[in-house]
Amino acid sequence: MRHPVSGNVETPEKPQPLSGSGMDRAVVPSARKVFMRRAVRYGSPVAVVLLIWGGWHLAPTSGSLSVRRDQISIATVQSAPFLDYLPLRATVAPLHVTFINAVQGGEVTEAVAKDGALVKKDDVLARLSNPQLQLDVTSREASIASQLGAVSAQRLTLQQTRTTEETQLAEARYNLLKARHELSIREQLRQQGFESDANVQSYSDEAEYYAQRLKRLDAARAQDLQVADRQEKEIDQEGQRLRSNLEVVESSLGALTLRAPLDGRLTNFDLQPGQSLKAGDRIGQIDSEGQYRLDADIDEFYLGRVATGERAQADIGDVKIPLTVTRVHPQVTNGQFRAELTFDTPPPPGLRRGESIDIRITLGETHRALVLPNGAWLEASGGSSAFVVAGNGRSADRVTITSGRRNPEQAEITGGLHAGDQVIISSYNSYKNFNHLSIH
Repeated sequence: MRHPVSGNVETPEKPQPLSGSGMDRAVVPSARKVFMRRAVRYGSPVAVVLLIWGGWHLAPTSGSLSVRRDQISIATVQSAPFLDYLPLRATVAPLHVTFINAVQGGEVTEAVAKDGALVKKDDVLARLSNPQLQLDVTSREASIASQLGAVSAQRLTLQQTRTTEETQLAEARYNLLKARHELSIREQLRQQGFESDANVQSYSDEAEYYAQRLKRLDAARAQDLQVADRQEKEIDQEGQRLRSNLEVVESSLGALTLRAPLDGRLTNFDLQPGQSLKAGDRIGQIDSEGQYRLDADIDEFYLGRVATGERAQADIGDVKIPLTVTRVHPQVTNGQFRAELTFDTPPPPGLRRGESIDIRITLGETHRALVLPNGAWLEASGGSSAFVVAGNGRSADRVTITSGRRNPEQAEITGGLHAGDQVIISSYNSYKNFNHLSIH
């Protein structure tokens, strides 16, 4: 006899008899199994959807990087006084440098001075020998002496001509005076009846002759004097030129003795006996003693901001000494340019050439600005972008910014950020290809 089964299972209308059918019965599944079957049938698609949604939200998006909080540094954009200065390491250099060159070539016979010694003007530094130069000088001296002799002979001839003309004039004046005196006597005798008119006329003609001769000699002498003055000037100029040439020739021998051109400290001087020099070879230099300047190599980023007249300050021991930028070299070498600074007051004693000194150049007036700490973040970004941290502190996005002046502690922010923004200031080298950071 078949027992009724509880539930909604229907009994077949005409069951077929099977082997052992008298012992079989229908098994009704429990409510738990029904629930599990339905959960598997309908829950699997929902789970897949949930997994896809969670993976889409939890997985990093393109251009995103996950970073640990303890690996980054964060600072707040602030409105604060911006100190516009540039700290540098400068080198002490002599204020004035005079180079010493060999005027004549030769062989060093004696090195008198030592490198680093204090010298006075005209002190002997070294002596050279040049036999060929000595022979040339002797020959040229003889030639110039001969030309000077010819000039002296011309001057003597000119003087003799002038003396002859003056003698002729003196004689003409004397003869005229005598003729006129004799004519006066004869005229008195004629008036007394002792001389005839014919005889008096001869004395008159003689006086007229000497008067005309004196007139001609005066005119000729005036012309000769003009010519003689020109010749005398030319002779004097020629003599002066020859004497100057002789001095040059003699000084060429004197140039074999090398002397200090001025007072100072002799440096880069390393001549050795037997060393050969050519004319124009540099043998050393003289540095101004007690007068110094500072040379500073500056990053080319500041080339447009460092100018002549800028104020600066040197820290020497516990003393702060004012400086002024006196020269800026525009040439850029290895990413740097050079500026020269001079002391506004006498430099402190004890400075040595090549010594390093800490200085700071003032680039502008102190003013309030939006600032961030100057750090590694600027190196990779160049001051054109920054990672701004979200309000929940769990992410940061790259934003475009503009930056201005910088000092060792601060970077001026001129656009893209606001006071209170949280910015990552650690190195961006690992974030170059990412625009979003997930912070955990």
